Amino acid sequence: MHAPTKNQDAIVTAQTPRPLAKLSLKWNMIEEDGLSILEKFQLTKDLGFDGIEIDSPGDLPLAEVIAARDKTGLTVPGVVNCQHWQLPLTDPDPAVRQACVDATIAALDEAQQLGATTVLLVPGVVKPGTSYKTAYELAVSEIARILPHTDRTGVSLAIENVWNDFLLSPLEAARFIDTFEHPRIGWYFDVGNVLRYVRPVDWIEALGQRIFKIDMKEFSLKKMDAEGTWKGFDVALGDGDCDWPAVNRALSAVGYSGWASVEMPGGDRKHLADLKARADRAVAA
Repeated sequence: MHAPTKNQDAIVTAQTPRPLAKLSLKWNMIEEDGLSILEKFQLTKDLGFDGIEIDSPGDLPLAEVIAARDKTGLTVPGVVNCQHWQLPLTDPDPAVRQACVDATIAALDEAQQLGATTVLLVPGVVKPGTSYKTAYELAVSEIARILPHTDRTGVSLAIENVWNDFLLSPLEAARFIDTFEHPRIGWYFDVGNVLRYVRPVDWIEALGQRIFKIDMKEFSLKKMDAEGTWKGFDVALGDGDCDWPAVNRALSAVGYSGWASVEMPGGDRKHLADLKARADRAVAA
């Protein structure tokens, strides 16, 4: 087992010692009608965010994204592989797995052009026809094929915990990362996605410096119990069951100080302004 690498996106200054030091927004959350790419970047900057994450490979013209980034001074800290659900790395069909590998490599290339440091990747899905053991073996073998491209591009893979019935334990997630003995694979920890079944601080403690980035999301156990599992996400940031002070303390304890990407239902300028205020309160908790 290799020693965990230091968080590659650490931002440590005397002025901003807080763990969630920079806030980004997911591109598809900006639902203000009729705005150009540059205007969406400017709106995001005006609201006080530090960056935007985009999907890749996608249909946004990279030249316009780069120009908007440069003009506004915002960062594109990471990109999200937008094909890992439809084309999972653990699909029984080798052609589907190859398509996901190709999409991930393309996302790494686009991330390099954008100056991003990570590509978010769902490592696989357990479902009828794909057992847990098979998913694990396929995920390891396919990711091993991708890792040389992280060295070539200088962009890391950040594995995200999602409701994919795979890598359900934080200790297992840590061992999965360590299997590769490679410094450019780590974790994109989604705080809200684990609240359904475990405390986020347990994941943070187990993953430690394997955490490359954070997704800020909320979840309500009360709404889940009363209205159904997925309804747990139907709650405003800060009004659910995430203990943000505990999350901040746990991140500080493992030495994390870096990017947090807000991932909540999108909306217009007014909605996003409220979301930024809520994120600021969570960051400062």
